[in-house]
Amino acid sequence: MMRCLAIDDEPLALSLLVDNISKVPFLELVASCGDPFKAIEIMQRESIDLIFTDIQMPGLTGLQFIEGLISRPIVILITAYKQYALQSYDLDVVDYLVKPVGMDRFIKACNKANELFQLKKSMSRPINPDQVLSQKPSEQTPAMAAVDYLFVNIGYSLEKVTLEDIIYIEGLRSYINIHLTSQPQPLLTRATMKSIEAYLPAPAFMRIHKSYIIATRQIRRMKKNELTLLDGTELPIGEIYRPIVNDLIRNQLG
Repeated sequence: MMRCLAIDDEPLALSLLVDNISKVPFLELVASCGDPFKAIEIMQRESIDLIFTDIQMPGLTGLQFIEGLISRPIVILITAYKQYALQSYDLDVVDYLVKPVGMDRFIKACNKANELFQLKKSMSRPINPDQVLSQKPSEQTPAMAAVDYLFVNIGYSLEKVTLEDIIYIEGLRSYINIHLTSQPQPLLTRATMKSIEAYLPAPAFMRIHKSYIIATRQIRRMKKNELTLLDGTELPIGEIYRPIVNDLIRNQLG
Protein backbone atom coordinates (compact mmCIF):
# COMPACT_ATOMS: atom_id res chain seq x y z
CA MET A 1 0.00 0.00 0.00
CA MET A 2 1.12 3.53 -0.79
CA ARG A 3 0.42 6.02 2.00
CA CYS A 4 -1.02 9.17 0.40
CA LEU A 5 -1.55 12.82 1.22
CA ALA A 6 -4.07 14.93 -0.73
CA ILE A 7 -3.74 18.75 -0.89
CA ASP A 8 -6.15 21.21 -2.54
CA ASP A 9 -7.53 24.53 -1.32
CA GLU A 10 -10.84 24.03 -3.14
CA PRO A 11 -13.13 21.88 -0.94
CA LEU A 12 -15.05 20.39 -3.86
CA ALA A 13 -11.86 19.48 -5.74
CA LEU A 14 -10.35 18.00 -2.57
CA SER A 15 -13.48 15.93 -1.94
CA LEU A 16 -13.34 14.57 -5.50
CA LEU A 17 -9.65 13.76 -5.13
CA VAL A 18 -10.27 11.91 -1.87
CA ASP A 19 -13.08 9.92 -3.52
CA ASN A 20 -10.81 8.97 -6.45
CA ILE A 21 -8.07 7.83 -4.09
CA SER A 22 -10.55 5.62 -2.22
CA LYS A 23 -11.26 3.72 -5.46
CA VAL A 24 -7.63 2.73 -6.07
CA PRO A 25 -6.91 -0.50 -4.15
CA PHE A 26 -3.18 0.06 -3.58
CA LEU A 27 -3.62 3.58 -2.14
CA GLU A 28 -4.15 4.40 1.54
CA LEU A 29 -5.24 7.97 2.27
CA VAL A 30 -3.39 9.13 5.40
CA ALA A 31 -4.80 12.67 5.40
CA SER A 32 -6.25 15.42 3.25
CA CYS A 33 -5.84 19.16 3.77
CA GLY A 34 -6.52 22.53 2.18
CA ASP A 35 -3.05 24.11 2.24
CA PRO A 36 0.65 23.14 2.10
CA PHE A 37 1.39 24.44 5.60
CA LYS A 38 -1.01 21.92 7.09
CA ALA A 39 0.57 19.27 4.86
CA ILE A 40 3.99 20.04 6.34
CA GLU A 41 2.61 19.48 9.83
CA ILE A 42 1.13 16.14 8.76
CA MET A 43 4.39 15.00 7.16
CA GLN A 44 6.27 15.73 10.37
CA ARG A 45 4.34 12.98 12.14
CA GLU A 46 3.26 10.65 9.33
CA SER A 47 5.16 8.61 6.73
CA ILE A 48 3.99 9.60 3.25
CA ASP A 49 4.83 7.73 0.04
CA LEU A 50 2.75 9.73 -2.45
CA ILE A 51 1.50 13.32 -2.55
CA PHE A 52 -1.38 14.57 -4.71
CA THR A 53 -1.28 18.36 -4.75
CA ASP A 54 -2.84 21.34 -6.48
CA ILE A 55 -0.48 24.13 -7.65
CA GLN A 56 -2.27 27.46 -7.24
CA MET A 57 -2.90 27.82 -3.51
CA PRO A 58 -2.72 30.89 -1.24
CA GLY A 59 0.43 31.45 0.81
CA LEU A 60 2.52 28.71 -0.75
CA THR A 61 2.11 27.16 -4.17
CA GLY A 62 2.25 23.42 -4.71
CA LEU A 63 5.51 23.81 -6.64
CA GLN A 64 7.12 25.82 -3.82
CA PHE A 65 5.91 23.23 -1.33
CA ILE A 66 7.45 20.33 -3.27
CA GLU A 67 10.70 22.18 -3.93
CA GLY A 68 11.12 22.88 -0.23
CA LEU A 69 10.84 19.25 0.86
CA ILE A 70 14.16 17.73 1.96
CA SER A 71 12.92 14.14 1.78
CA ARG A 72 10.56 14.13 -1.17
CA PRO A 73 7.88 11.46 -1.67
CA ILE A 74 6.53 10.61 -5.12
CA VAL A 75 4.41 13.52 -6.40
CA ILE A 76 1.42 13.80 -8.73
CA LEU A 77 0.34 17.35 -9.58
CA ILE A 78 -3.35 18.05 -10.21
CA THR A 79 -4.10 21.56 -11.49
CA ALA A 80 -6.39 23.59 -13.71
CA TYR A 81 -3.39 25.22 -15.39
CA LYS A 82 -1.24 23.75 -18.18
CA GLN A 83 1.53 26.35 -18.07
CA TYR A 84 3.37 24.86 -15.08
CA ALA A 85 4.15 21.54 -16.78
CA LEU A 86 7.67 22.58 -17.81
CA GLN A 87 8.47 23.88 -14.33
CA SER A 88 7.21 20.65 -12.77
CA TYR A 89 9.65 18.71 -14.98
CA ASP A 90 12.54 20.08 -12.88
CA LEU A 91 10.90 18.66 -9.76
CA ASP A 92 10.75 15.09 -11.13
CA VAL A 93 7.03 14.70 -10.49
CA VAL A 94 5.67 11.36 -11.69
CA ASP A 95 2.66 12.87 -13.50
CA TYR A 96 0.92 16.16 -14.28
CA LEU A 97 -2.89 16.05 -14.40
CA VAL A 98 -5.04 18.90 -15.72
CA LYS A 99 -8.51 19.32 -14.20
CA PRO A 100 -11.06 17.99 -14.78
CA VAL A 101 -9.38 14.61 -14.46
CA GLY A 102 -11.17 11.50 -15.69
CA MET A 103 -10.95 8.37 -13.57
CA ASP A 104 -9.11 6.49 -16.32
CA ARG A 105 -6.41 9.18 -16.46
CA PHE A 106 -6.23 9.27 -12.66
CA ILE A 107 -5.70 5.50 -12.44
CA LYS A 108 -3.00 5.69 -15.12
CA ALA A 109 -1.11 8.26 -13.02
CA CYS A 110 -1.51 6.12 -9.89
CA ASN A 111 -0.16 3.07 -11.72
CA LYS A 112 2.92 5.05 -12.78
CA ALA A 113 3.44 6.12 -9.18
CA ASN A 114 3.03 2.57 -7.93
CA GLU A 115 5.56 1.21 -10.45
CA LEU A 116 8.10 3.77 -9.27
CA PHE A 117 7.28 3.03 -5.63
CA GLN A 118 7.78 -0.71 -6.09
CA LEU A 119 11.02 -0.14 -8.00
CA LYS A 120 12.40 2.09 -5.25
CA LYS A 121 11.46 -0.53 -2.65
CA SER A 122 13.27 -3.24 -4.58
CA MET A 123 16.36 -1.05 -4.95
CA SER A 124 16.55 0.04 -1.31
CA ARG A 125 19.44 -1.39 0.72
CA PRO A 126 20.22 -0.78 4.42
CA ILE A 127 23.66 0.79 3.88
CA ASN A 128 24.84 3.65 6.07
CA PRO A 129 26.40 6.22 3.72
CA ASP A 130 28.76 7.39 6.49
CA GLN A 131 30.32 3.92 6.67
CA VAL A 132 31.27 3.54 3.01
CA LEU A 133 34.41 5.67 3.08
CA SER A 134 35.51 4.51 6.51
CA GLN A 135 35.77 0.86 5.49
CA LYS A 136 39.01 -0.51 4.13
CA PRO A 137 38.89 -2.77 1.05
CA SER A 138 39.46 -5.90 3.14
CA GLU A 139 36.35 -5.11 5.19
CA GLN A 140 33.93 -4.97 2.27
CA THR A 141 31.32 -7.71 2.26
CA PRO A 142 30.02 -9.45 -0.87
CA ALA A 143 26.55 -8.04 -0.20
CA MET A 144 27.74 -4.50 -0.91
CA ALA A 145 28.73 -5.47 -4.45
CA ALA A 146 25.80 -7.79 -5.14
CA VAL A 147 23.97 -5.22 -7.29
CA ASP A 148 25.99 -4.08 -10.31
CA TYR A 149 23.60 -1.33 -11.43
CA LEU A 150 21.41 1.47 -10.12
CA PHE A 151 18.44 3.47 -11.35
CA VAL A 152 18.44 7.26 -11.55
CA ASN A 153 15.61 9.70 -12.24
CA ILE A 154 16.02 11.34 -15.64
CA GLY A 155 13.06 13.58 -16.35
CA TYR A 156 9.89 11.51 -15.94
CA SER A 157 11.59 8.12 -16.15
CA LEU A 158 14.11 5.91 -14.36
CA GLU A 159 17.27 5.05 -16.29
CA LYS A 160 19.41 2.03 -15.53
CA VAL A 161 23.12 2.71 -15.10
CA THR A 162 25.62 -0.14 -14.75
CA LEU A 163 28.37 0.51 -12.23
CA GLU A 164 31.11 -0.50 -14.68
CA ASP A 165 29.91 2.24 -17.07
CA ILE A 166 30.58 5.01 -14.51
CA ILE A 167 33.79 7.05 -14.85
CA TYR A 168 33.12 9.58 -12.11
CA ILE A 169 30.29 11.46 -10.42
CA GLU A 170 30.26 15.21 -9.98
CA GLY A 171 28.22 16.97 -7.31
CA LEU A 172 26.31 20.13 -8.26
CA ARG A 173 24.49 21.24 -5.11
CA SER A 174 21.19 19.28 -5.16
CA TYR A 175 22.06 17.58 -8.46
CA ILE A 176 24.75 15.19 -9.65
CA ASN A 177 26.35 14.59 -13.04
CA ILE A 178 27.12 10.93 -13.78
CA HIS A 179 29.92 10.70 -16.36
CA LEU A 180 29.81 7.47 -18.37
CA THR A 181 32.08 5.58 -20.74
CA SER A 182 29.14 4.77 -23.02
CA GLN A 183 28.13 8.34 -23.93
CA PRO A 184 29.78 11.78 -24.21
CA GLN A 185 27.14 13.69 -22.24
CA PRO A 186 26.77 13.03 -18.49
CA LEU A 187 23.44 12.12 -16.93
CA LEU A 188 22.06 14.93 -14.77
CA THR A 189 19.79 13.82 -11.95
CA ARG A 190 18.45 15.33 -8.75
CA ALA A 191 20.35 13.61 -5.91
CA THR A 192 23.00 14.30 -3.29
CA MET A 193 26.53 12.94 -3.27
CA LYS A 194 25.81 11.22 0.05
CA SER A 195 22.74 9.42 -1.28
CA ILE A 196 24.44 8.12 -4.44
CA GLU A 197 27.54 7.13 -2.47
CA ALA A 198 25.48 4.58 -0.53
CA TYR A 199 24.99 2.54 -3.70
CA LEU A 200 28.64 2.59 -4.83
CA PRO A 201 30.72 -0.21 -3.25
CA ALA A 202 34.26 0.48 -2.05
CA PRO A 203 37.01 0.06 -3.12
CA ALA A 204 35.59 0.07 -6.66
CA PHE A 205 34.39 3.63 -6.00
CA MET A 206 35.96 6.30 -3.85
CA ARG A 207 35.07 9.82 -2.71
CA ILE A 208 38.14 11.96 -3.44
CA HIS A 209 36.59 15.39 -2.92
CA LYS A 210 33.34 16.84 -1.60
CA SER A 211 32.28 17.22 -5.25
CA TYR A 212 33.74 14.06 -6.82
CA ILE A 213 33.38 10.27 -6.58
CA ILE A 214 35.52 8.23 -8.96
CA ALA A 215 35.61 4.66 -10.23
CA THR A 216 39.06 3.62 -9.01
CA ARG A 217 39.66 1.47 -12.10
CA GLN A 218 39.63 4.73 -14.09
CA ILE A 219 42.73 6.17 -12.37
CA ARG A 220 45.66 6.75 -14.72
CA ARG A 221 48.04 8.68 -12.46
CA MET A 222 48.11 10.46 -9.12
CA LYS A 223 49.87 13.62 -8.05
CA LYS A 224 49.87 15.10 -4.57
CA ASN A 225 46.61 17.02 -4.96
CA GLU A 226 45.24 15.66 -8.22
CA LEU A 227 44.12 12.50 -10.01
CA THR A 228 44.18 11.99 -13.77
CA LEU A 229 41.64 9.53 -15.18
CA LEU A 230 42.00 7.29 -18.22
CA ASP A 231 40.06 9.73 -20.41
CA GLY A 232 42.40 12.57 -19.42
CA THR A 233 40.06 14.23 -16.92
CA GLU A 234 41.95 15.86 -14.05
CA LEU A 235 40.18 16.03 -10.70
CA PRO A 236 41.30 17.59 -7.41
CA ILE A 237 41.86 15.50 -4.28
CA GLY A 238 40.29 17.10 -1.21
CA GLU A 239 42.56 17.41 1.80
CA ILE A 240 40.39 15.27 4.09
CA TYR A 241 40.19 12.52 1.42
CA ARG A 242 43.92 12.37 0.64
CA PRO A 243 44.75 9.69 3.28
CA ILE A 244 42.05 7.40 1.85
CA VAL A 245 43.38 7.84 -1.70
CA ASN A 246 46.94 7.18 -0.50
CA ASP A 247 45.82 4.01 1.30
CA LEU A 248 44.19 2.73 -1.88
CA ILE A 249 47.32 3.32 -3.95
CA ARG A 250 49.54 1.66 -1.33
CA ASN A 251 47.23 -1.37 -1.12
CA GLN A 252 47.25 -1.77 -4.90
CA LEU A 253 51.06 -1.58 -4.99
CA GLY A 254 51.15 -4.39 -2.47
